[in-house]
Amino acid sequence: MGGLPRSLGRVRRMCLYSPVIIFAFVLAVLFDVGIRLLVFPKKNSTTFSRKLLQSPDGGDMNRIGTACSKDDIAIFQGQTAPLPDGIPGYTVQILNVCASGCGISNIHVSCGWFSSARLINPLVFRRIYYDDCLVNGGEALGPGESLSFQYANSFRYPLSVSSVTCR
Repeated sequence: MGGLPRSLGRVRRMCLYSPVIIFAFVLAVLFDVGIRLLVFPKKNSTTFSRKLLQSPDGGDMNRIGTACSKDDIAIFQGQTAPLPDGIPGYTVQILNVCASGCGISNIHVSCGWFSSARLINPLVFRRIYYDDCLVNGGEALGPGESLSFQYANSFRYPLSVSSVTCR
């Protein structure tokens, strides 16, 4: 019976410490939330602003001046999660980097024997012939517009713009 009062003493100490620990935890959380509100007053609002400057001589430079070219289309690729059967996945983003006034249509991409184990909307990207893929069904991508799709294959296809029509 001598051990019973000792264990009761431990329980009493735990009961006394528990509210103090809970109070300290609540203060820490509230302090952390307060700091976040001071540092990050807005909710998640990510805005991307891209400004391209015009040439002072009014020259005919790509992505800055008035003329457009296939260089105004950028293609980015990155690896994504594989399919359940282990086939590697890739995400492709195609972007019109022209500053203004240049809708670009009939975007053709050199794509080899492009194929995918994942279904791709043919209005977004499709292979027409060997080494010729059509973007956006031939429709225009306006300045700053982009589209993306995912494909799955055992290897990454090298994709590059082969021709465009400037509007």
